[in-house]
Amino acid sequence: MTGLRDLPSVDQMLQTSQSQEWIACFGRPLTVEAIRSTLNDARAQFAERASLPEREALLQSIERYLQSWTEPTLQPVINATGVILQTNLGRAPLSPASLQAIQNISQGYSTLEYDLQRGKRGSRLVHAEALLTRLTGAQAAMVVNNNAAAVLLILTALARRRGVVIARTQLVEIGGGFRVPDVMKQSGARLLEIGTTNRVHLSDYEAALEESPALFLRAHRSNFRLVGFTSEPGLAEIAEVAHQAGIPLVDDLGSGTLLDTSRYGLGHEPMVQESLAAGADLVCFSGDKLLGGPQAGIIVGGAELVAKLKKHPLARALRADKLCLGALTATLLHYLKDEAEREIPIWRMISAPAEQIFSRAAAWAVALGQGEVTSGESTVGGGSLPDETLPTSLLSLSIRKPDQLLARLRQQNPPVIARLQDDRVVLDPRSVLPEQEEALLHGMKRALEATG
Repeated sequence: MTGLRDLPSVDQMLQTSQSQEWIACFGRPLTVEAIRSTLNDARAQFAERASLPEREALLQSIERYLQSWTEPTLQPVINATGVILQTNLGRAPLSPASLQAIQNISQGYSTLEYDLQRGKRGSRLVHAEALLTRLTGAQAAMVVNNNAAAVLLILTALARRRGVVIARTQLVEIGGGFRVPDVMKQSGARLLEIGTTNRVHLSDYEAALEESPALFLRAHRSNFRLVGFTSEPGLAEIAEVAHQAGIPLVDDLGSGTLLDTSRYGLGHEPMVQESLAAGADLVCFSGDKLLGGPQAGIIVGGAELVAKLKKHPLARALRADKLCLGALTATLLHYLKDEAEREIPIWRMISAPAEQIFSRAAAWAVALGQGEVTSGESTVGGGSLPDETLPTSLLSLSIRKPDQLLARLRQQNPPVIARLQDDRVVLDPRSVLPEQEEALLHGMKRALEATG
């Protein structure tokens, strides 16, 4: 009769050849913990069912424990959704030069805060500044860890315990529950809301001066459009009112772009250079959206104001690390060399010719032996260009259980993220990197076979 005495001990399990392989791969402490957890599960099973698992089942359980404990939650995926700046999937993929810069900087020591000419301590704030000022025409620049941090730093350093004028048309909430008013309150600034939810006039800004505000803030709405009976003054008009009163104007662009999106059949996304030319004293924007670089918050503008930001104690808490600065520098160099369309993945996707996308979708259909090429729409995403789309070609698969296929695709290595449209599983070549195609097709074949 089978009893608990028939269950092997931890030491006995450690003597198996399989355990020795696990120890070599995962280390002895973790292997021992996995064995103990498995044996505890077996004892619980015996108490409930009066039976013990087979030896092979024990080994499989130990391996499952080890795999689940060591499998990273952050892993690469293939984005076949057609959303170029897919926030949930990490936004902008980096260029080869940016990846190389990260490797170069991370594999040894660097001049992060060291001045080679003086042979003394330097400042990390100088990295990427010269490129940013050259590209935007700003007097000075600095980099923090994301754009929310940039807004927080600006308001804390320049407007703590003072009023900040912002139009009600711009008090937005973007992805992840991020609300502009909440960040403003965290900075200690006092909101001075003007206008209504659909209309704001220049006279509203002029009237707000009676409150002696520290600055005017314009926040780009990013992920929605205000249409219908609406009205807002231009940035240059707001700047004139602010400057006549001797207060700065800050333009929070959110995404921010250095290239004119209208050249690619899209609406015009506000450009950093345009905001500065219109009179904004500080402009902040993201590094990993339309810039196509690493996550970062970039601030450009007047030298005196940027100097105040650099000196503020909060700047240290929000500073960018060496990997971000290395990748950002490499990304900015693509713009300086006029090679952004060729080298930066998101701009390569945005500018991809229609015939190229169609050819890729057709080749996928041939390789898989099923599916048809249909017309569709890609989106930019990432809080940029709401309601704007790019015509694309989709590989469309009519499957009896589409949800099951989508789930199978997510289980592949690497996972494939597709989307459901009109009860069909569709994949958009625009957002799939060329070097991922082989893995995509391999994963598709396995998922289709498993789905049946």
